[in-house]
Amino acid sequence: MRMRSALMVAIYQKQLKLTSLGRKRHSTGEIVNYVAVDAYRMGEFPWWFHSGWSFGLQLFLGIGVLFAVVGIGALPGLISLLICGLLNFPFAKILQKCQSNFMIAQDERLRTTSEILNSMKIIKLQSWEEKFKNLIESLRDSEFKWLAEAHFKKAYGTLLYWTSPTIISSVIFLGCAILRSAPLNASTIFTILATLRCMGEPVRLIPEALSVLIQVKVSLDRLNIFLLDDELQHDEIIRTPSQILDKSIKIQCGNFSWDSEFMAPTLREINLEINPGKKIGICGPVGAGKSSLLYSILGEIPKVSGTVNVYGSIAYVSQTSWIQSGTIRDNILFGQPIDQIRYEKAIKACALDKDINNFDHGDLTEIGQRGLNMSGGQKQRIQLARAVYNDADIYLLDDPFSAVDAHTAAYLFNNCVMAALEKKTVILVTHQVEFLQSVDHILVMEDGKINQSGSYEELLTSGMAFEQLVNAHRDAMTVLNTSHNESQVESSQKVDSVQMEVCQGCCLTKGNSEGEIFFEGVPGIQLTEKEKTEIGDVGWKPFWDYLQVSEGTFFLCLSLITQSIFVALQAAATYWLALGIQIPSITTGMLIGVYTLTSALSAVFVYLRTLFAAHLGLKASKAFFSGFTNAIFKAPMLFFDSTPSGRILTRASSDLSILDFDIPFSMVFLVVSAIELLTMIGIMAAVTWQVVIVASLTTAAVTYFQGYYLASARELVRINGTTKAPIMNYVAETSLGVVNIRAFNMVNSFFQNYIKLIDTDARLFFHSNAAMEWILLRVEALQNLTLFATAFLLVLLPKGFVAPGLVALSLSYALTLTSTQVFLTRWYCNLSNYIISVERIKQFMQIPSEPPDIVEGRRSPSSWPSKGRIELQALNIRYRQTAPLVLKGITCTFPEGSRVGVVGRTGSGKSTLISALFRLVEPESGRILIDGLDICSIGLIDLRTKLSIIPQEPTLFRGSVRTNMDPLGLYSDDEIWKALEKCQLKATISSLPNLLESSVSEEGDNWSTGQRQLFCLGRVLLRRNRVLVLDEATASIDSATDAILQRIIRQEFSECTVITVAHRVPTVIDSDMVMVLSHGKLVEYDEPSKLMETNSSFSNLVAEYWSSCKRDSYPNPYN
Repeated sequence: MRMRSALMVAIYQKQLKLTSLGRKRHSTGEIVNYVAVDAYRMGEFPWWFHSGWSFGLQLFLGIGVLFAVVGIGALPGLISLLICGLLNFPFAKILQKCQSNFMIAQDERLRTTSEILNSMKIIKLQSWEEKFKNLIESLRDSEFKWLAEAHFKKAYGTLLYWTSPTIISSVIFLGCAILRSAPLNASTIFTILATLRCMGEPVRLIPEALSVLIQVKVSLDRLNIFLLDDELQHDEIIRTPSQILDKSIKIQCGNFSWDSEFMAPTLREINLEINPGKKIGICGPVGAGKSSLLYSILGEIPKVSGTVNVYGSIAYVSQTSWIQSGTIRDNILFGQPIDQIRYEKAIKACALDKDINNFDHGDLTEIGQRGLNMSGGQKQRIQLARAVYNDADIYLLDDPFSAVDAHTAAYLFNNCVMAALEKKTVILVTHQVEFLQSVDHILVMEDGKINQSGSYEELLTSGMAFEQLVNAHRDAMTVLNTSHNESQVESSQKVDSVQMEVCQGCCLTKGNSEGEIFFEGVPGIQLTEKEKTEIGDVGWKPFWDYLQVSEGTFFLCLSLITQSIFVALQAAATYWLALGIQIPSITTGMLIGVYTLTSALSAVFVYLRTLFAAHLGLKASKAFFSGFTNAIFKAPMLFFDSTPSGRILTRASSDLSILDFDIPFSMVFLVVSAIELLTMIGIMAAVTWQVVIVASLTTAAVTYFQGYYLASARELVRINGTTKAPIMNYVAETSLGVVNIRAFNMVNSFFQNYIKLIDTDARLFFHSNAAMEWILLRVEALQNLTLFATAFLLVLLPKGFVAPGLVALSLSYALTLTSTQVFLTRWYCNLSNYIISVERIKQFMQIPSEPPDIVEGRRSPSSWPSKGRIELQALNIRYRQTAPLVLKGITCTFPEGSRVGVVGRTGSGKSTLISALFRLVEPESGRILIDGLDICSIGLIDLRTKLSIIPQEPTLFRGSVRTNMDPLGLYSDDEIWKALEKCQLKATISSLPNLLESSVSEEGDNWSTGQRQLFCLGRVLLRRNRVLVLDEATASIDSATDAILQRIIRQEFSECTVITVAHRVPTVIDSDMVMVLSHGKLVEYDEPSKLMETNSSFSNLVAEYWSSCKRDSYPNPYN
C-alpha cells in the first residue's frame, strides 16, 4: 500500500516538474494510466514477492521431507523438478513480451480516449463519432491481440505446471523401485503424494507470481522512463521574490525554442526591460510568438541563450481558460485563505458579481469538469478573478477578452486592468487594438521577434506593422457606418445607463459560448452528478450480467466439465495407488505406469480448462468493451457535461483491466477449488463417513463468516471505486493546467491536496485487505478442525478395519484440505470484489442514447439542403425534464442564402439555439425546418453532416495537418492545399519540412489558438455545406486576419445561409438580418439598418461597443 501510494505521489510530483517536451512525450491519458494501472500493479508487488519466496521455502522443505522418506531415490525426481522449473523461464520471457506490448497498446488507447472525451462536443457537431469510435476500436484490436496471446500462453503454462507433479512423482516412485532406497508401500507412496500435494500450491502459484512480477517489471520500466524524463530547470529564469525599484522583468539577448531539434528558435533576439507598475500591450498577427513571449517569462519555453530576470510574484491568465472541477469560489481562491473584502473586489472587477448573485448556489455553484457548464466568457472572467485575487506583482494576461462581448471587454479593461491592477505590472496580449491606446508601451511581434516597440502615438508614425493592425481595425469599425448619425448619437448617450443584463433567476450556464443560456437546476441540485454506486448485496446479478453480455455460458460449462474430469482422473490415479499396493499380482512397473498415464491424461483436461477460461475472458472483454464504447459514443451531450471524464477513464482503464486479466481466471480458480474441496471431503468421507458431519458444520460456519465479511468488503471495494476517480480527475486536470499551477507558485498546495486524495484511497485499500485477512484467519482455523477430526477418527478405527492404503489416501487429502479451503475463500472474495468492475462498466452501458444516426425510410435527399432556408416554429427547449425552459417559443425564418447575426448577452440563449440546430439537445416542443424538412424526423448523421460549424473553442487532435483538416479522408491533397491557402495557413505549413504530414500534438498544443481557429475554418471550406454556423469563430485572431476571413467567408459562402453568433459587433453589422435574444426569448429580428434607426436592444449593443472603442481608442466616426 505504501509503495503504491509513494509511486502515485512520485508520478504526480514529476508531472508538476515536466518540461513542455516531456508533456508531449507523456500525454494526459498516459499519465493517468501510470497512476491507475502501473502504480496499482506495483502495489501488488510486495504480496507476490513475499508469496514467491515463501512458496520457494515450502518447496525446499518439501524436498527435505522427500529425501528423509525416500533417500537417494528422490534424486531423479529433483532433476525432473529442476528441468520443469527451468522450462518456466523462456515461457516467462514470452509472457513479459506480451505484457509489455499490451501496456504500450493500452497507453495509446487511453491517450486517445482521454483526448476524445475532452473534445466530444466538436466530434458530435461534426458527426465524427463513427470515425473516432473506429479509431478506438482499432487501438483496442492491437491491445486485444497481445491480451489473447498472453491468455493462450497461460494455458500452455498450466499444462506445464500440472504435468510437473505427475512426472516428478512417477520418477520418484521409479527411483525407489530401481535404487531400492525405500520400500514401495502405502506409507512411502502416500507420504510422497502428500508431500507433493503440499508442494502443489507453490508449484501452481510460483508461475502466477512470476507472471505478476513480469507485469511489475514492465510497469517499473515504464515508470522509470517517465520519472527520468526532462524536468524544468530552475536556472532558466532568475526569480527574485520581491520587486526592486526600477525593474519588474528584464530579458537580455533571449533566444527560446519549443523544440531543441528545430534549428530556428521560436523567439529570437528578445531584449526587454519592464518597469514596475507599467501596462504593456503585445500585439501582432496569428502565430507571431505573443503567447510564447509570456511563456519565456514564466520559464516554460526552453531557453537557448540569454538571461531572464523576474522581480516579484506572477499571476497568469492563459488564452485557453483552465478551470478545475469544484466551486466558483475554489477556482477564484486557488488554494489561498479567503479575505472577504479582497474577494468581493476581485469578483466585482471581473464582472462576476451579477452572475454569482443569480446562480442558485451563488459562488458555491459547482463547475463541471474543465468548466463544461460555464460559458466561454464566464470561464475567462473566473480565470481573471483568480489572478486579481492572487494579488501578485506581475500580471501576464494572454488575450483575456476574446471570449466576452465588447461591453464586458471594455468593463474588464477599465475596471480590472486599469483600475484594480493600477499599481501592478501588466503584460497584456490582445487582438483588440482599441485597448492599446491606454497602455504605457506596446510591443509589436512578427515571426518570433519584437519588430517595433513604443507608445501608441510613436508606433503609428514610425512603422508599417502596427499601422497595418490599426488600419485593419479601423476598416472593421467603418463597416458600422450603416445607420443615421442621430440614432448612433442617441444610442451612445444612453450607454451609461445600460448595465449588463444577466438572466434573472438562473442557475448554471450550459456550454461553451459567452452567449450560452443559463439552465436552472432544481434548487439544491448541482450539475456534476454524484457517482452512483450499488448498495448492499446485489446477489448473483453481476455474475449473470458477465455471462449474458459475454455469451460465455458455453465456455464456463466446458471449463466445469473439463475441471471435473481432471479432478476425477487425479482422484482415480491416487485411488489406483491405494488399491494397487494391496494386490500382490500388480507389479511395480504396472502400478507406476497406470498412475503416470492416468495423471498425464488429466493434465490434458486441465489445459483444456484453462483454454476455455481464456476464451470466456476474451469473449467477455470484447463484448463489454464494445458495449461500453458504443454507449459512450451514443450518449447525449448532457451526459458528458455532468460526468467528469475521470469516471469514464477509470472504467476504461482499471475496471477494464480487471475484466481483461482477473475475472475469467478468478472464476475458474473458484470453480477449481470448489470441485477439489468437494472431492477431498468425498474421499475422506468414503473412508470415515463421520467426517461429513464435521465438514458440514465447518462449511456452514465458513459460509456464515464469508457472508459477514462480504457485506463490508463489497461496500469497501465500491467506495474504493469512487475514491479512485477523483485521483484520476485531479491528475488529468493538473496535467492540463500545470502551466497555471507553476505560474501562481501553487505547486505545493496542489501536491498537499493530492496527498489527501491518496490517503483516502489508501485507507480503503488497507481496510479491504485487513478484512480479507480477517476472513482467512477464521477459515484456516475452522478447516483445521476438519483435519483434526479426520486424523482423530482414523486413529480410533480398529486395526485392519480399513486398508492402510485408503487410510493413507484419506490423510494425504486431509493435509491439503485447509490450503484448498483458504484458496477457495481467497478467490471467492477476490471475485466478489472484482465483479464490482462489471457492475460499474454495465452502469455506463445503460446510459440513455441520443436519437438514431440514421432513420431508415426517412433519409434526407443527397442534395438536401439545396437552398438553406431555416424556419423555427414555436421552439421550446429545456436541458432536463426538471429544468425550466431555456428557449421560449422562438418563431422566425432565416431566408436561404442570407447572413444572420445572433446577438444577446450572457445567458440569452444564443448557443442553445445552435445546440438545437445540431440536435445536441432535443426540442421540448416546436419544430426546426430546413428547406421544409423537420430536422427531428431524420437521423443525426444525415443532419449534422449537412451543416458546418466553426466552434468558439477550436479543437485539434493528435495526428497530422492532413488528419486534422480531413479526419474522414474524403479530400485530395490539392483540395486540402486550396483550403489552407484560403484560410491563411498555406505559407506556415509550406515552410514546415513534412508539409501536410507535419505533426499536431495533443489538443493542438504546438499551434497557437489563432492558428487552431484557422484550421477549423479550413475544415468548413472543404465541406462546403449550404448552412454554416460561426460560434464566435474569430475571437482568437487579430483584426487584420479577422477581416480577411470575413471576406473569404463572404466570397466562399455567398450562396449559403451563414449564422453568426458574435460578441464583436462588426462581425454581425453587415448581416442581412440580426436576431436579438434575451432570457431565451426572441426580442428583435430585423435588418440591422432598421434596428439601428430605433431605440432597439441591438442599437444599445452597438452603442456599448462604440462606447468601449471611444473610451479606449478612436473617436466615433459619426461625430
